[in-house]
Amino acid sequence: MCGIYINADPILYESRTRSLRIHGVITTVRLENLFWDVLHEIAGRESMTTSQFAVKLYDELIALRGEMPTNFASFLRVRCLRYLSMRAANGTSSPEVSADPVAANEIRPRILKTV
Repeated sequence: MCGIYINADPILYESRTRSLRIHGVITTVRLENLFWDVLHEIAGRESMTTSQFAVKLYDELIALRGEMPTNFASFLRVRCLRYLSMRAANGTSSPEVSADPVAANEIRPRILKTV
């Protein structure tokens, strides 16, 4: 079983830092290559570049929460995993992504409490 995971191409989990210009301010985001690939796929579905898509997510997150994200890189990773989970649940290569999580029948995350 572990062979599925340990035989992954090392380039997939190698980190890459990219600079994004968010409203005139350059910020850097460091993600593993696999996450950049998934973001690129999602951005392509939205007819955007990866950078444009990341900035759009940043803006929407601020509009929703009313504050700047504390860890944008982690938010992007979670967004990628949610996209892949929705794709797997739909049994398609490209899920229909809805702005309304209830309409999209997304599974609510379990919040694990630490002891």
